[in-house]
Amino acid sequence: MSGVLFRSSITVRDPLSDVLEVLGAHVVRRTRMEAGGTWAFAFPAVDRLKFVAVLRGEQWMLTPNEPPCLMKTGDVCLLGRTSYVVASDPELEPQDGGSLYPDGGADEVKVDSGDGVVAIGGSIAFAEVNGDFLLDTLPGFLLVRSETSASEAIAAILDLMSNEILRDAIGTGVVAARLADILVVEALRALSADGDRSRIGWLGAISDPRLGRALRAIHRDVASPWTVAALANVAGMSRAAFSAIFARQVGRPPLAYLRYWRLTLARSLLLRGTNSVDDVARQVGYTSQSAFGNAYRQAFRTSPRSHKPGA
Repeated sequence: MSGVLFRSSITVRDPLSDVLEVLGAHVVRRTRMEAGGTWAFAFPAVDRLKFVAVLRGEQWMLTPNEPPCLMKTGDVCLLGRTSYVVASDPELEPQDGGSLYPDGGADEVKVDSGDGVVAIGGSIAFAEVNGDFLLDTLPGFLLVRSETSASEAIAAILDLMSNEILRDAIGTGVVAARLADILVVEALRALSADGDRSRIGWLGAISDPRLGRALRAIHRDVASPWTVAALANVAGMSRAAFSAIFARQVGRPPLAYLRYWRLTLARSLLLRGTNSVDDVARQVGYTSQSAFGNAYRQAFRTSPRSHKPGA
């Protein structure tokens, strides 16, 4: 298992670093697959972020409610809470993808002769129960084409990952996991910078010049008594326009997003066990412990104290 993708300062935040660090995101599986002939494998939806990258050749990616997507050399996709099929032909009936891992996991998999497609896939888990925040804010399927601004970095990482897995040397597991961590961050960066903002939700909002300012303000000073008017002023927009565009892009109204992030951050702090409930409430912007407790129970269906270690 790798470490977290980020260990950023508690006071200096950009939204992506903030979310990945607080959620304790880390790659827990990465597998290199070589596949020849005709093949199709189905995988169920799980509460993890997943990635698939094509090193050589082409393969199809099929997800519910989306047209089949042909992935080519250098392409990377991220998958949220969705089932999916990878295939040499989108018309094939898929087998259970679990059959590729009879022993529960493998660093290398070969299908048929293995002389066609080479791909790497993996799963990103989250510390404790905090993954909902990111999974709730991202679409089920996100594609990073090889022509993006991050293409050189992604290609270099993929080459290093592939070679590292094939080496099977001392420390290979650690190095491959760290490279997978970096790959995911580069893919998220590329989506934020180059993706269609109308389709990438929260990632698009981060890179939007106006919404991005408001999001950075929230993550930089989460305890501030933010109002919609104050955030709209940071964004340089009217209150009505800011509220409408923020909700459409992020999937939540501004103060609902602020509240969800405050409570997600609070849960992370409580799980660390170093601060009292009162201290955590103040750190995330609640001046009343009862108001904090009510909001926490409404969001997580349990009390703040239940998430203290040993509770």
